[in-house]
Amino acid sequence: EVQLVESGGDLVQPGGSLRLSCAASGFPFSTYWMYWVRQAPGKGLEWVSHINDDGTSTSYLDSVTGRFTISRDNAKNTLYLQMDSLKTEDTAVYYCATDPRALRRGQGTQVTVSS
Repeated sequence: EVQLVESGGDLVQPGGSLRLSCAASGFPFSTYWMYWVRQAPGKGLEWVSHINDDGTSTSYLDSVTGRFTISRDNAKNTLYLQMDSLKTEDTAVYYCATDPRALRRGQGTQVTVSS
């Protein structure tokens, strides 16, 4: 059974940083491209970033480029999202997923950016 468990969300002030983690199990993690998506209050799912299977290629939403960094540790079956210079508009539930439409995703972790 595929399991994706996100953690690391919190309440943080604008300009702050957080590191999200996603522990994966039940599938060959090291062979999958992985995705972070988010859902802000009252809005639909939004793709944030993805990384290829060996971590050598990444892509980002324009609004997070230069502030967020996606990475992975295939030995630990774990995906990460380092978020720096956070803005209020980054407030959302963040999910890791195995596909770009996030049809298979975890339960999410809440990130709230507020002063």
